[in-house]
Amino acid sequence: MTTAPHLPSDVAETSITAQERVLMILKVIAQYGRPVSATELITRTGLSKSTLYRQLALLRKWGFVMETGSLYAPGAVSLQLALGFNETTVLSQYAQADLHWLSEQSQETVAVTVAMNRQAICISMIEAKQSLRCSFEKGRSVPLRVGATARCLLAHLPDDELHHTLLLEFPHPVQRTAFQQQLDAIRVQGYACSDSEVDAGVWGVSFPLLTIKGKLLGVLSLMAPSQRAADNQSQLIMLTAEAAKRLQHRLHNI
Repeated sequence: MTTAPHLPSDVAETSITAQERVLMILKVIAQYGRPVSATELITRTGLSKSTLYRQLALLRKWGFVMETGSLYAPGAVSLQLALGFNETTVLSQYAQADLHWLSEQSQETVAVTVAMNRQAICISMIEAKQSLRCSFEKGRSVPLRVGATARCLLAHLPDDELHHTLLLEFPHPVQRTAFQQQLDAIRVQGYACSDSEVDAGVWGVSFPLLTIKGKLLGVLSLMAPSQRAADNQSQLIMLTAEAAKRLQHRLHNI
């Protein structure tokens, strides 16, 4: 991890413009590689508390920074910048053909989602012709905690990242152990399902997208109204599994 610059307060406050202060805060947050507290930001930037909070409020308003439990991390807009977001990312670009295939075969909503800073962020999505009210939409982030997509992502995170996330999301040891057992079962089963966990009346299934060495890239998910999926879950799971297999084969041959 690159050490962020530590500027004395008199230098930070008087020698740089307001625009540069915003960029400096973004740079420090990016270099930490983990959620960072306001105290750490003050120490690293040399900005006064009032100046820092004023700039953070601006960054949060525009989606460049998100706040979770008094900690700050890159927001969805920062991710969009980092990834180029649309067709410029390998995962998004290579997923399009298989997303369209799965959408046509299932007639349901499909999406590719990645994990970043304890958030599940949708990078590509095709909605069903019949509208579905759900929390996922391209570019939007949701907490990495409940639902098939979140659990599938968590189940395949590197051990150190997973441990850190579970400690923050589930501080009670008993609850954390029970959730860890769910993740273990997902890895064995190969996919995750949920019903009405994130959005009422929405069923979902998610399969991991892994590199040839087993590193998590993201997950492929299918979402459908619970009522419509009730008698068709096996078929929807099979179709999503086939699309995930096709996409992984495509990624492994890049």
